[in-house]
Amino acid sequence: MAGKSGAPWWAHLMAYAGGLTLVAAGGTAGAMQIASVTAENAVPEESILGDAQAEVETAQIEGPLNILVLGVDKQGGSTRSDTMILVHINQDLTQTTMVSLPRDLWVEIPDCGPGYGNNPCENKINHSASISDDWEETRPNVVQTIFDLTGVEFHMGATVDFEGFLGLVDMVGEIELCPWHEIQSEHGEQRVFPKGCAMYDKDESLDLIRQRYGWNWDSDWEEGRGGDYGRQAMQQQAIKSLLRAFKEEGYLTDPAKLTEILQGFGDSLTIDKPDEWTITDLAVNLRDIDPESITSIQVPSTPDETYLGGERVDIVLTHDGAEQTAADALWTALQTDTLDQWMVQYPEWVKTPPA
Repeated sequence: MAGKSGAPWWAHLMAYAGGLTLVAAGGTAGAMQIASVTAENAVPEESILGDAQAEVETAQIEGPLNILVLGVDKQGGSTRSDTMILVHINQDLTQTTMVSLPRDLWVEIPDCGPGYGNNPCENKINHSASISDDWEETRPNVVQTIFDLTGVEFHMGATVDFEGFLGLVDMVGEIELCPWHEIQSEHGEQRVFPKGCAMYDKDESLDLIRQRYGWNWDSDWEEGRGGDYGRQAMQQQAIKSLLRAFKEEGYLTDPAKLTEILQGFGDSLTIDKPDEWTITDLAVNLRDIDPESITSIQVPSTPDETYLGGERVDIVLTHDGAEQTAADALWTALQTDTLDQWMVQYPEWVKTPPA
């Protein structure tokens, strides 16, 4: 088995909406074998990263690792991605940092679709995911857009859709989410979520973490969690709350319940990893990560506006000057495993969960 030895922690990968990193404790050697077989069979693999895949020279799993997570939404016959998360694990494989790319971030896109003659353009980053209803055509465009923006090569990639999140919340019944002020849903039933912590079922949870426009108070923007930034903050809450619920329900110590987690995603999760690595090896090597210590970073950028086709468009822009300098340094820190130094130098972009 590649990498670390010792009593294993079972990690069933990462992510959605802000993302998920699920870490579970293993048990006996028999349980280890069962979980290993289940993991390998339960997680479909596909080519996600293309030219953005980092070269791996050995079967030994070593940090640092960069992982690209795409949250996808399958509606009708199309698949779109509007959640893009860069997950960084440090050299010691003990600390995790998440960088969520704002869906309205103004970037250069290599293929802007038939409306642009499939030529490059500048647009919101989520436009890269809307050039076709064919995910096989759209996904490489999304990944190339992110690679062109950051220069970061990724050791692994993953796509997770809404159904995967729903299934996991349904396994524990409810999770705790804590909006920092009242917010009314812009979707379907138009629920009103009160300020403060409460337990929410799968439908309510998904509704709340998809909100963007309700985070529009002046205080939201002053505190750096307005609009899509607020959505990212709620997604990050959901990650930790779901992990907490799994621990309380015993999913992380009971091998039988562990297999439910592994199978809970079904086809909602796909991964792209080096052939030399197995899910089991990844689980063992990520056993020292504490999900409660996950750090969240906001891409240096602030709201702005531009004109597209003669119409005013609200965007998020990394402005020339201090923001661009901080963003460039962030992409370098991800590649050189120097995020600790970056966070000391640019603390204003390090986000902690709201009280």
